[in-house]
Amino acid sequence: CRVETKICWITALDGPGFPTPAIINASLVSGQVPAYFKNAVIHTLLKKPSLGPSLHSSFRPISKLPFISKILEKVVAKQLTAALDEHNIYDSLQSCFRRAHSTETALLRVSNDLLTHSGAGDCSVLVLLDLTAAFDTVDHHLLLERLRDWVGLSGTALQWFSSYLSERSSSVAVSKFRSSTTSLTHGVPQGSVLGPLLFLLYLLPLQHILSSFKRISYHLYADDIQLYISFKPHEISKLQLLHTCLDSIKTWMAGSFLQLNEDKTEILICAPDKLVPKVRDSLGQLASHTKPSVSVTFDPDHTLDSHVSSLVRSSFFHLRNVAKLSPILSRSELETVLHTFISSRLDYCNSLFTCLSRTSLNRLQVVQNACARLLTKSSKHTHITPLLLQLQWLPVNFRVHFKILVLVYRALHGQAPSYIGDLLSPYTPSRSLRSSDQSLLVVQHQTKDQR
Repeated sequence: CRVETKICWITALDGPGFPTPAIINASLVSGQVPAYFKNAVIHTLLKKPSLGPSLHSSFRPISKLPFISKILEKVVAKQLTAALDEHNIYDSLQSCFRRAHSTETALLRVSNDLLTHSGAGDCSVLVLLDLTAAFDTVDHHLLLERLRDWVGLSGTALQWFSSYLSERSSSVAVSKFRSSTTSLTHGVPQGSVLGPLLFLLYLLPLQHILSSFKRISYHLYADDIQLYISFKPHEISKLQLLHTCLDSIKTWMAGSFLQLNEDKTEILICAPDKLVPKVRDSLGQLASHTKPSVSVTFDPDHTLDSHVSSLVRSSFFHLRNVAKLSPILSRSELETVLHTFISSRLDYCNSLFTCLSRTSLNRLQVVQNACARLLTKSSKHTHITPLLLQLQWLPVNFRVHFKILVLVYRALHGQAPSYIGDLLSPYTPSRSLRSSDQSLLVVQHQTKDQR
């Protein structure tokens, strides 16, 4: 699986009288990173005002690196990313820190697979795995081996990364006080440009373990792993394959100095009510983790009702706060605030809303209507259609369809993840028709929830 490729460092910056280009080019040519670039200062930030400042767990560490070091990393990241794309080294089902990939496209692919199997009468089990302090436990020697053997780096390029990872240090700054420096012998640098990219490359061998289980589908988002398996109601015994897959993952992670966070493991069972007890029995200890996910809340019936309820509740909470500010804001400022706190929530991952019932869509439309009336200072009895036309706001259901159309367009033109493009099938008529040259797509059969 080794890909023979070598990153060729080039002159990245140019500017007479400014030392930064010379420093960066000298680093790239020599394969050495200055020691000053590798010293981080960690500042502490209280997570919530309600948390006690006397507890260490109440603070979030913020790592800050010299600005010039980030310029150097940006130059390297641009060239490394281009090589990864050119040689197709990325895991195609990894959606984090990649252009045109997002949480929405990842969720869309997973939800589409679950809905497709549900429409075919299959049961599904979704396992959400999380790693404990994954970015901090990366072993530098293993990372360099994977850069060499899996990515194909060699020569000066590999030497540069070796220098980049070695002899790193950090100190903690609180108010006017600053601690002595300590060495960082593990982990990718926090607050860096290259850190997230290097972590994805560290996980490259995992894709071959996951893809070896043909009946188990997976998707990755940074250190979050989604495993899901679908089966006929009489094939519950196939869940044993899920246990085997999890054992393989744990074994590989133990050898890579990574560890699953058992407390954050979540299970979603998509099956008829009468079969859920049998599925739980087959899952064994995993059944104790059955609970909904967090960002977009799935439910066993694929209705997203609980997510819609949470979305409506949070939107009206922010809307009431915005209404208190409306007397001191101009119309343009008020519209900006409404889009920031309300419209962004309605649009987040709304491509998944194609499975929503009419009742759920109406609940979301009520939120948008309230925003339109607040912005135009209209009464609650004012007809909403003229207001939306005046504001040039698409209703919620049209915004959902528009998002789907945008994703389809991007997929057809190579601007979307390959796993989204794989869901589109060109329509090829059995005989010559006038529509043959219209680039039509095959319409998949809808499930009962989508009709």
